[in-house]
Amino acid sequence: MIASIIMLSAAMNLDAHLPPLEAWQGQSLQLIQQKGPLTTDFELSGGVTSPDYQLTMAFVDRLVAANPTQFKAISIGQSQAGRDIKMLVASEQGTFSATEISTSAKPTLLIQAGIHAGEIDGKDAGFMLLRDIATGKRLDILEKVNILFVPILNVDGHERRSPFNRINQRGPIDMGFRTNGNNLNLNRDYTKLDTPEVRAVLQVIKAFDPDLYIDVHVTDGADYQYDVTYGYNPQFASESPLVAKVLDTHFKPQIDAALTQAGHITGPLVFVMDKQDFKQGLAGWVATPRFSNGWGDLASVPTILVENHSLKPYKQRVLGTYVFFDGVVDALAKGHSALEKAIDIEHATRPKEIVVRRSYAKQPDHIPFRGIAYKQFDSALSGQVEVKYLGQPKFYDALPIYWQKTVEKKVKVPAAFYIPPAYPNIVEKLRIHGISVEIVTTAESKGGLKQAKITQYEFAKLPFEGRFRVTAEFDLNEVEKMPLTGWYRISTDQAKSELVTHLLHPEAPDSFFQWGEFNTIFQRTEYVENYALEPYARSMLKSNPAMALEFDKKIREDESFANDAKKRLSWLYEKTPFYDQAYLKYPVLIELGE
Repeated sequence: MIASIIMLSAAMNLDAHLPPLEAWQGQSLQLIQQKGPLTTDFELSGGVTSPDYQLTMAFVDRLVAANPTQFKAISIGQSQAGRDIKMLVASEQGTFSATEISTSAKPTLLIQAGIHAGEIDGKDAGFMLLRDIATGKRLDILEKVNILFVPILNVDGHERRSPFNRINQRGPIDMGFRTNGNNLNLNRDYTKLDTPEVRAVLQVIKAFDPDLYIDVHVTDGADYQYDVTYGYNPQFASESPLVAKVLDTHFKPQIDAALTQAGHITGPLVFVMDKQDFKQGLAGWVATPRFSNGWGDLASVPTILVENHSLKPYKQRVLGTYVFFDGVVDALAKGHSALEKAIDIEHATRPKEIVVRRSYAKQPDHIPFRGIAYKQFDSALSGQVEVKYLGQPKFYDALPIYWQKTVEKKVKVPAAFYIPPAYPNIVEKLRIHGISVEIVTTAESKGGLKQAKITQYEFAKLPFEGRFRVTAEFDLNEVEKMPLTGWYRISTDQAKSELVTHLLHPEAPDSFFQWGEFNTIFQRTEYVENYALEPYARSMLKSNPAMALEFDKKIREDESFANDAKKRLSWLYEKTPFYDQAYLKYPVLIELGE
């Protein structure tokens, strides 16, 4: 008891700079176990701490020991520092293999905690739920679903523990760090797959084929009344709109009802347009495939992103997450048939074009919103107007919300992409994504293919997620008929059609190209000496009058070209057969189809 009081006092001191709290006494407080078998470290601390990696793995072992017929722990991968990434498999009948789970008549729920290790609510909530299953208090749960539970995905970031990792979050006292041991944000890695952690999760999804994927986070940003917010790409912007519709109609009402009944306030997953003036409205985000829920939307893997409110106490957030999981279990048990039907239709759908870039609408929609009163003041520190939240509820009848409704860029979905044999790393990543890849074995030459030639490009000035990203403009040119034996063909006539296009079309912002996987095409490795080029070019122009006229015209009309020997000789070199024919050409060939 004394230890709990000391920890609570420490937590309050760490929170002194944060806005005042509304009092909360939710019915979900009854979920806390004060003593008894498998009481969690979170509960023993009075709801203010979360255990470190070693204690967490010890609790995993205790859960399995308490119920070995229904629980099994497996390692799904290792971090770069060599820590195991553990997953608990929970099944009523004790069927734990990927084959048994993926073919089970029961729906399977994948819960992932700690992708951002400081946002660890899902770990302690999941442990409480699994404890209640293991001790017989909640036998009904495994009657309804199979559960896959990853308590910590970012295991290395989890051990960079400190009370000072997240300045705008109320607990736990010691929390992990946002990024992994290589300072990479795992929830920006769902397309490029640089991290062993995200690769491990996608391998789990590929093998176990869960019906629903839950990724638990904690917000940054503004203050408001909601303690549990969650979302998925809305129907109007979804590449799996039928899945989004089922989540809207079959899942959201049940989840919201469970949270409300337990004393939590559930709200939409939104952000703020202007952090200095809340009433300017909300930002309605549409996740791109670098994020878990954006990837799930493209792959037709139903994915819900939970964002608990960082300014609510840790105990309240964890209990809200428990209730959320409980509501999801009920919703999945009742709605999985509708969800499966929607997934089947989405997998069979072959769009002719897809949206790859969006921006916020100029005109807002309006929604009711439960905010927190605030005042603005002139800050002597920042030199601008800042906001102070007052801890009192403020209701907005019609707060503007700007959704990303404006379509900035669409691309046509090709019939197929062809990857040269020199890029097996790309093929490996595609297969981790669950994308089918075939090796071309025919010796016949293939015609009708296009290649993207870069006309303009720009590299980012700073690295992002360990990569120097690149954007470019292209001309699409027909390639001469050529043999493709040993090349990899990736058809878009498969379940993950939209994901294939996002990954391989160079104009898609989360493509392998824009993440820098093909940056070697921007370098030239063979050069020319002027003493060889000058006589060769003279002979070339003499035998090609049209080219000579073009060269003369450029000299007459372009003063900078005329006065720059390097530009003149470079132009001539590009016209020779010695010039690198792969320079600035995207090596993945495109089969447009009809």
